[in-house]
Amino acid sequence: MTEGVHWQALIRDVKDFPKPGIVFKDITPLLADGAGFAAVVDDLAARMPADVDAIVGIESRGFIFGAALAQKLGLGLVTVRKPGKLPADVHAVEYELEYGVDRLEIHRDALSSGHRVVIVDDLLATGGTAAATVALVQKLGAEVAACLFVIELAFLPGRAALEGVAVEALMAVDGD
Repeated sequence: MTEGVHWQALIRDVKDFPKPGIVFKDITPLLADGAGFAAVVDDLAARMPADVDAIVGIESRGFIFGAALAQKLGLGLVTVRKPGKLPADVHAVEYELEYGVDRLEIHRDALSSGHRVVIVDDLLATGGTAAATVALVQKLGAEVAACLFVIELAFLPGRAALEGVAVEALMAVDGD
């Protein structure tokens, strides 16, 4: 159905956003294109390991790709959110940012021992957010089968932050 769709061309570079010197990878044109979005979801599905119980989507763009992938595969979606967004009891992990500390949360009852999950997000850069999500999933006793990303900024140390976890990216960017 989506064979031959070159979705990579739908990702727009926005220079100097959110600050000078950064080239932001804007996925909104990709999301707005039905065939392109479907092709990305198909490509993610093709990289899924076997015997997975759920998809874990990272706020917020990981929700978009994670939900579409979960629906396609008939799996549930577990959300990892920023502080104060989940209504029930949560586990939290703090992680380092370039200039400070951030925090992610997951419902305590979202996963348990024996669950195998795939973590999905749009972009792998330094790996801090993904590594914090891996820690949250493991804190609940679940196993991370893989982390899937649409884009990887290969010139940053994201993969190193996820050592010991299978990492797949549909598109690697080697520099600006």
